Amino acid sequence: MNLKGIVSVSGRSGLFKLIGQNKSAFVLESLEDQKVKIVVNMSTVKLASLEDITVFGEVDDLKLMDIFDKMKDSDVPDTKIADGAALRKYFRVVAPDHDEEKVYASDMKKIISWFLIIKELPLFTEDAPEASSSEEKVPVIEDKKQHTTVDKPKPTRAPKKAAARLSQKSK
Repeated sequence: MNLKGIVSVSGRSGLFKLIGQNKSAFVLESLEDQKVKIVVNMSTVKLASLEDITVFGEVDDLKLMDIFDKMKDSDVPDTKIADGAALRKYFRVVAPDHDEEKVYASDMKKIISWFLIIKELPLFTEDAPEASSSEEKVPVIEDKKQHTTVDKPKPTRAPKKAAARLSQKSK
């Protein structure tokens, strides 16, 4: 499963794919309706990458990707119909080591809704890109700047009216 570049945006429902970035904003594309593109400001919105999200566990935190893998082989409940008890029962099957005091029904609903969005996409069956090892050499590109001559800018003249006012003040 390849969740690289898939993010959740605070204040918005659904999932988004990161398609670009500039100095102060991210450009995102909705996974549900891929024609919808939004620009979100880095200072006002929080993004959470799905590959980095974990769920509170009894011993260690559980990776979201591992929970999604277990959800592939199970019958996912409908979050519109299921109550908190049904969601808890389902999560005991797909994430048996989750901390039941810290993981709320709203968290479970969100995880199930994310799963339902991405299960139909091709990235769900793709293999995750392997992390590059420290032994792998990265090619270095040398920057050879060409020296060019640039004419010095000509001094700008003050408009005639401003020059006249300046000369009158100096008298």
